[in-house]
Amino acid sequence: MNYLCHSVLFKCMNCVFHAGLCQQAEVCLKSVINSCEDCIRSGPYCMWCKDLNFTKSGEQETVRCDTKAKLIERGCKTEDIIFPEDSKQIDKEDPLSESFNQEKPVQLSPQKISLKLRPGLSTTFSVSFKRVQGYPVDLYYLMDLSYSMKDDLENVKGLGKDLFEALKNITDYAQIGFGAFVDKTVLPYTNTNKEKLQKPCDENDQQCQAAFGYRHVLNMTSSETQFKEKVTEQFISGNLDSPEGSLDAMMQAAVCGDKIGWRNSSTRLIVLTTDAGFHMAGDGKLAGILEPSDEQCHMENRRYTKSIDMDYPSVGQLAMQLEKNNIQPIFAVTENVANVYKELSEMIPKSEVGVLSSDSKNVVELIKTAYNSLSSKVTLTHDNLPDNVRVIYTPKCKDAGQPGNSEGVCNNVKPGEKISFDVTVTAESCMNDKSFTIRPLGIKDTLTVSLSTNCDCECKDPEDSIHSHCKGKGRVKCGICSCSEGYVGQFCECSIGDKDKRSLRASCQRNNGTMECEGRGDCVCGRCQCHTTESGSSYHGDYCECDNEHCEKFQNKLCGGTGKCNCGRCECNAGYEGSACQCKVSEEACRTLNDTVCFGRGTCKCNRCECKEGYQRPQCQYTTHQVFIVFIVSRNCIECLGFDSGPFKKNCSVACRKSIYHEMVDQFTIPDKQCLQKDTEGCWIKFKLDQLVREDNYKAEILKQRDCPEPPSVVAIIGGSIASVALIGILLLMLIKLLLYMKDLKEFRKFENEKKKSKWAEADNPLFQNATTTVTNPTFTGE
Repeated sequence: MNYLCHSVLFKCMNCVFHAGLCQQAEVCLKSVINSCEDCIRSGPYCMWCKDLNFTKSGEQETVRCDTKAKLIERGCKTEDIIFPEDSKQIDKEDPLSESFNQEKPVQLSPQKISLKLRPGLSTTFSVSFKRVQGYPVDLYYLMDLSYSMKDDLENVKGLGKDLFEALKNITDYAQIGFGAFVDKTVLPYTNTNKEKLQKPCDENDQQCQAAFGYRHVLNMTSSETQFKEKVTEQFISGNLDSPEGSLDAMMQAAVCGDKIGWRNSSTRLIVLTTDAGFHMAGDGKLAGILEPSDEQCHMENRRYTKSIDMDYPSVGQLAMQLEKNNIQPIFAVTENVANVYKELSEMIPKSEVGVLSSDSKNVVELIKTAYNSLSSKVTLTHDNLPDNVRVIYTPKCKDAGQPGNSEGVCNNVKPGEKISFDVTVTAESCMNDKSFTIRPLGIKDTLTVSLSTNCDCECKDPEDSIHSHCKGKGRVKCGICSCSEGYVGQFCECSIGDKDKRSLRASCQRNNGTMECEGRGDCVCGRCQCHTTESGSSYHGDYCECDNEHCEKFQNKLCGGTGKCNCGRCECNAGYEGSACQCKVSEEACRTLNDTVCFGRGTCKCNRCECKEGYQRPQCQYTTHQVFIVFIVSRNCIECLGFDSGPFKKNCSVACRKSIYHEMVDQFTIPDKQCLQKDTEGCWIKFKLDQLVREDNYKAEILKQRDCPEPPSVVAIIGGSIASVALIGILLLMLIKLLLYMKDLKEFRKFENEKKKSKWAEADNPLFQNATTTVTNPTFTGE
């Protein structure tokens, strides 16, 4: 695998990949160099020549900084070249242990190393590892005691013997602990009814313990009998939802080392058995628990006391604490949640997942398989890596993984087999007294790497404070003068008198910049003395801002070979023009049909028209957008020029005659599109515009005959208005009549309905006297 070499202010100009390494060409990319220290920090291959007479008159001190080959080529002696070299020192290297002998075994060597590096350059050292045969194992069995694990608990109670036998095949120094978990004892995870808290199982289950979050049952012990007794005392419990509080339990088992009984020198395993998923950070909000996990031990009387006060830990928090405490988890889970825990295992280093049978009978075999997988894989990584430091691990073993910048991996490593890793460290910048640790995951052994950088020059300068090289006004420091107070200059030749250094230096800075003489000269007594360029010519200008080498090129020739470069601009020979003198002077392609140059609306350069704004190539014709603008501006002129009317009537000659030449015609001769304009009298004026030579010069053809609409008929308007008013009046009267009719009709129908509903009495009123009086004539016989 190839790796790209890079460093601060350094570019690898020629990398050749061979056997996984990048061979760097020695290149010194220097910027502003004022001292030996500046040179050393500018690139990993930059070196400094301290020879007093190395620079020539007018040369800047920057030439002292270059690669070793170029400095020697310029005449610098090898003994005058300053180049801080890398160094490494092994401070502690105890030999690897062969077997475990009750003392702290050594599985990683060396244990301490000190590096002093040149920024940008790498150094490599070897780290050896050998797993001690019979290395102690601490196994903590962490079991889900929710109701669904009832059958599994009965089988676990009888597996103590098999489990101890399996561990004894690995080591004589095995210990086992036991813990149990369910979930937080608050809604919605657990029924908070008082009776249900005491007995969360079914009513038919007599052996059921009260609800709990996590409980530590048994400290690490080598006693098979004690393990069996404690596990036998356990009974099933219960909760409401399917996910369990397994992350809570694992976090407490990891951080409560003294209470669990983890040994300092042992392989630490947590075996988590469950048939359900897990709650994680954020789920506590369902119960109103907002305080995040603080990753601290909160265990009293073997119980997790902050279960209902703190949220579940995040996967990242748990992974960090497991790695910090060198604990390797084994997830023994049922088939239904195996994929969930495989995804969790990918986020937790040095962890394994095994599929548990429905009754947990295969748990011992599962643990043996997972342990062999974990112990045979050695992963070397680092902690607390300083900024701007890179580390690459290259494993040296039979089944080696790829080199990596975060870890190195060896697979299928047997107990007692010695393997090694090449560790390559690169510091990208200067630093002092930094350190980081390298360690194998899951193993307590560490290697402490102390790191400093070589960024200073040890030039062994003359001890006298006054040196003749500096005109007796300063001392020599790494081959250049460090002037005494009151003197400045390359050789301290300038006395600043009553001025201060700042004002003298400011007079050498263009536009109040920060760089003296543009970095191309020395400020001597307030004036710039310019250096020579690499080709031997000189910079020039008041601030050394000019050179005669950086002008535009044509056909890879400076100023096309037909001009002279002066301060970044080409001065062309007679008969040539252009920014790079690339063109012969010619107007052939700029000539128009009427023998003008660019229609007078541009200039001809390099036989091409450079048009004024608003005109376009090739010969500065007008654009459609411009014609529209001209039409908008000139439409009032058309009316006043053609018909002596409109807004410009009074000053038509001043406003329009200078830019528009017009003719009154019966028929158009200009081929362009016809324009229409409505004048102040409502008539349509037809005209065409043609652009003449020069800017704002137009010819207008205006038709003599305007299209004016016929005047309206007054009689028809008056008659129509009267008829309209009459018709509207009649319609309003009919509408009013209709509304009154509808109202009367509604009232009549209401009266009829009420009449039908009335019931009149048929008996005579004895008090009623008829208004009619009948008188009978006694003499009337009827004849």
